[in-house]
Amino acid sequence: MAMLCTLSIFLSLLVPAHTTRSPDCGGILTPSGLRYLAEVSKPHAESVLRHDFMAPPAPDPSPISPSRNQIISVKVDKFSLTLIPDTGMRLSIEVDLGTTSAPSTTKEMRLSILADLHVDMNPEGNLELVTSDCKPTLEEVQSTEGVTEDSKSSGSDVDKQINVEKICLEVSKLLLFPNERLISLAAPFPITPSCQVQYLPLAAPMYSEQGIIISLQTTFQVAGTAIPLPVSPVPFSMPEPVSSSPSHLILAFSEHFYTSLFSALEESGALNVSLLSSLTTATLAERITQMGSLFQEDLPVVLQAVTRSSPHVALEEDKAIVKLFLTAQIGAGSSLFQSFLSVNVDVTARLHFSIADTRMIISVAAVEDIELSLAASDVGPVLAALLEELFLPTVREEVPAQINVVLRQGVFLPHIASFTYTNVNITIHKDYVLIPCNLQLEAKTGEASTRE
Repeated sequence: MAMLCTLSIFLSLLVPAHTTRSPDCGGILTPSGLRYLAEVSKPHAESVLRHDFMAPPAPDPSPISPSRNQIISVKVDKFSLTLIPDTGMRLSIEVDLGTTSAPSTTKEMRLSILADLHVDMNPEGNLELVTSDCKPTLEEVQSTEGVTEDSKSSGSDVDKQINVEKICLEVSKLLLFPNERLISLAAPFPITPSCQVQYLPLAAPMYSEQGIIISLQTTFQVAGTAIPLPVSPVPFSMPEPVSSSPSHLILAFSEHFYTSLFSALEESGALNVSLLSSLTTATLAERITQMGSLFQEDLPVVLQAVTRSSPHVALEEDKAIVKLFLTAQIGAGSSLFQSFLSVNVDVTARLHFSIADTRMIISVAAVEDIELSLAASDVGPVLAALLEELFLPTVREEVPAQINVVLRQGVFLPHIASFTYTNVNITIHKDYVLIPCNLQLEAKTGEASTRE
């Protein structure tokens, strides 16, 4: 990646002045991404135009009017999308039309469409593609007829068969991301059975030389209800490459996004875990003498851990850390759990990120620090050194394993339907994670790219 400069000014402009909402993630669709969208839209556009120009007039309305000329072939020769800074996009299409008025007479016409497009936000808060200007032109490029008055008027004849007004009205449908796909960007995605994530656009995108910039705010739902999240101490600023990027898309996620994610998991109860120890009540009684009178039989010792305060994620260069604050009730009992110790457990662990298709896979990779402190005891005082000797191995092994089970399905990234992400390069910076990637249409699987 090229050297990065801040985009905080752009993002602050994206946030409406009347609201306190602020972005915690966003993305830049680069000129390379626009070229890819044009590439995959070209066959789609040809199919749509062929259907419109060559379809019979009944029973549905058609852009073909009854005429002695008939369009017999449609081929999209050029299809391009270019960025217009501060304005939007320009769609340029050149279509070769083959026409005939008799078995021995053919004409080749060239339909050129030049349209200015931009993405706006409708009153419902959804993004939609809008056509601000459209100029279609039609000209004859080749004919098997001699130059006659009839041939001079052939362009007019074919023009009658083409509903120019309809072409301009529906020109956005020639692209593969019409409004239905844009609406899918804000759809809720599952994280766990009871927890969902949703990315809401804060305003219409902005257009710079580096690409189309969109600002998103994440909301999390638990059991269908949006939950309050920690307030970000500082507005999110995401990076913008100072030179053109070869990637189609650059996604960025703030430190606040990851803290909010773990807070939502905490609220849903997903971080409350049961840890099975290798100890039993009999072996524990050898170290804690008052244990002997509590249990008549030898039972496995279990740590039932629940969160006592919200987790926190810290992002530094090439490093992501999560801090979990748990309280473990240590006890035994198959049918009726009996706790004899309550221990505060603070875990600091490295996070590992990878991407599969349109999901970010987050896992606890390595525990860096564990602090155990006695909160309550039914078996008398227990020294901190003994607590660590007895329970630290279980916490070190089982907490990451159990949290990874919760996170194994991954977190869906902002995306539109039918597109997935490839050639992903994840970089962790101070306060944000940057994910340059390429788009791929209807990919069935995606290779995971990783960065620890």
